[in-house]
Amino acid sequence: MRIFIVHAHHEPQSFNSAMTRVSSEALAAAGHEVVISDLYAMGFDPVSDRRNFTTVQDPIYLKQQTEELHASRSAGFTPDVHREMEKLADCDLLILQFPLWWGGLPAILKGWADRVLACGVAYGGGRWFDSGVFTGKRAMCALTTGGSPDLFAEGGLNGPLEAILHPIHHNILRFVGFTVESPFVVHAPARLDDNERRRQLAAYAAQVLRLASAP
Repeated sequence: MRIFIVHAHHEPQSFNSAMTRVSSEALAAAGHEVVISDLYAMGFDPVSDRRNFTTVQDPIYLKQQTEELHASRSAGFTPDVHREMEKLADCDLLILQFPLWWGGLPAILKGWADRVLACGVAYGGGRWFDSGVFTGKRAMCALTTGGSPDLFAEGGLNGPLEAILHPIHHNILRFVGFTVESPFVVHAPARLDDNERRRQLAAYAAQVLRLASAP
């Protein structure tokens, strides 16, 4: 299986980075192909505008979807965007690895979605949800939170984590056709002792191996 991990944490020594290392090593050892986009290390530009394109449909007024459609028909995406599109098209399983920031994706990862999931490439022409471009592929969010589990439970201060992740799961991943797997969440890793951190990393490696082996 081909697994594409989009990693969005700026600190290589972080627990998020450890999750990416542990999962990629376990998957590679099991014979799977792993591709990682480390967005911060790549210096990935999250701003989505005309910088996405080498082509121009309308030089007067920028309508993003119009330019995306034109670029999709004219091989008009810039190399950095095109490379990510190719990785996405080639994968069987997409993993978004990130810390939960302000109830959502870090800006660099949201910008990756804005630029890479382009009209004409990832959706459009009636291709969405069950008829989406990536139907038959799976996706999973692997994330950490700053708060403890009780803060993300029913009645917790932040509200249920399922509701917080719904815009990512449904309006991004499901929208373009992915079958969305249950997220792997590590709450407040900074407050865990070393033994518990190791236990969580082992559980995560086991989870991705199960996903890679499932039909």
